[in-house]
Amino acid sequence: MTIKVFGHKAPDTDTTGSALIWAWYLSEIKGTPAQAKLLGEPNTEAAFVLEKWSFDKPEIIADVADDEQVVIVDTNNPAELPANINNADILAIIDHHKLVGGLETKGPIDITIRPLACAATIMHDLMGDDAAKMPDNIKGAMLSCILSDTLEFRSPTTTDHDKALAVKLASELNLDLSTYASEMFEAKSDVSEFSDAELLRMDSKEYAVGDTKFRVSVLETTAPKIVLDRKASLMNSMTDVATEDGVDQVLLFVVDILNEEATMLIPNDLTKAVAEKSFSATVEGDTVVLPGVMSRKKQIIPNLVV
Repeated sequence: MTIKVFGHKAPDTDTTGSALIWAWYLSEIKGTPAQAKLLGEPNTEAAFVLEKWSFDKPEIIADVADDEQVVIVDTNNPAELPANINNADILAIIDHHKLVGGLETKGPIDITIRPLACAATIMHDLMGDDAAKMPDNIKGAMLSCILSDTLEFRSPTTTDHDKALAVKLASELNLDLSTYASEMFEAKSDVSEFSDAELLRMDSKEYAVGDTKFRVSVLETTAPKIVLDRKASLMNSMTDVATEDGVDQVLLFVVDILNEEATMLIPNDLTKAVAEKSFSATVEGDTVVLPGVMSRKKQIIPNLVV
């Protein structure tokens, strides 16, 4: 039986790359057949990374079968996983997010959750000496994961361990780290072909504050004006997306990678109240700039108050 390795819905670079890395490790080092899968279309940055390092796009799957062997990477949240996940045979979880709860397994499993910036860094540690056997495309995927999740070390999630590994990988690949990061972020910023609803779901996670359910959407970009020029239509779409996805409100944060700040869209009184209570912001108009806010995991979700 071939193990399916996948991360969360709305796959970003770390989820996409980590699935490929661990499937390679299981297949080529451990001799256990494994394949990377996706739970949706990769975002533009992840698609760039796939092309850059000559990977075929992994198959997109909608669900998993009863007793199917799987490894989960870059999440442990059932809301971000296939509907039938608890009936699959989960073999392992490799993640860097807080433990959410709700997953059920058929027996004892390997779970590794560490406070590092991305799942790929954890995988390098788990490989031990076998990490030296990584081919260039796997090293490239790992470097891409780190640069993406740390926003080239700008994010407060960055650790010295993540940074040291990225510098090491870039050297081995003979890449200028900053130049490559800029290429990735340029790809991430090209959102012209996506509808408003697609943008709102592209990099988003569901999160509840008390009885209020949010879809917390983040768009990381080096060209925030491109997104903010669409703010009127995006705010209109927020209501439709919230209704379709069964949440009370979509919260959208446009993260300016270069200026290290986020702009939050304020379409109504609820989002205004959230911005003011959560970030001590003064809201005037339909947007508010939040200086220094770069990370949904460390700076947005933990601070949300209704």
